[in-house]
Amino acid sequence: MNIDSIQNGMVIDHIRAGYGMRLYELLGLDELDVSIAIIKNVSSKKLGKKDIIKIDADIPVNLDIIGYVDPSATVNIIKDGKLTEKKVIGLPKTLTNVIKCKNPRCITSTEQEINHIFKLTDEKNKIYRCAYCETKAN
Repeated sequence: MNIDSIQNGMVIDHIRAGYGMRLYELLGLDELDVSIAIIKNVSSKKLGKKDIIKIDADIPVNLDIIGYVDPSATVNIIKDGKLTEKKVIGLPKTLTNVIKCKNPRCITSTEQEINHIFKLTDEKNKIYRCAYCETKAN
């Protein structure tokens, strides 16, 4: 397999195996007209197996989405073919418009303009609850 190096962009690394496609979809990468490589089930000393996403474009990404899907993932920023920054993500305290509340009685179900906000209520078990109705996110 031959995947070219990135000149300007980012590498989302240390994604738990099997979570790469979910991250790809939640970040909306399928809607971009740039080169993107998703590498699944790569051997890893630390994780056993991992997924990697390479984006060959300098685009903004929502780090909260990455942290929600896999808080142990890292984001490597590449400029002029060199690693310039490495970000360790972690769990975000608040998610805004990342996931939607499933409660049909929640105000977000009837009011279309309201942001879907979830707060981290249990860091150990990675549990988020709707800021409006306290419904647990799936």
